[in-house]
Amino acid sequence: MFRFSVPNMSCGHCTASIQKAIVAADPDAKVSCDLTARIVDVDSTLDEAALAVAIRDAGYGSEKVAEVQ
Repeated sequence: MFRFSVPNMSCGHCTASIQKAIVAADPDAKVSCDLTARIVDVDSTLDEAALAVAIRDAGYGSEKVAEVQ
């Protein structure tokens, strides 16, 4: 599982856009967004770079925070 900081994620529309972009890249991905902390957790078979691209394609910059077990 990967954890990304997404500083510009500020509303429900943001989280929905990010979730939609990640699931489009990996339909089996599990995505959890914490709007207060501006953190996105992703359980996916995709690698960090592919997930970062999906988040970027949704219109948001991100930085990997941690790889969560």
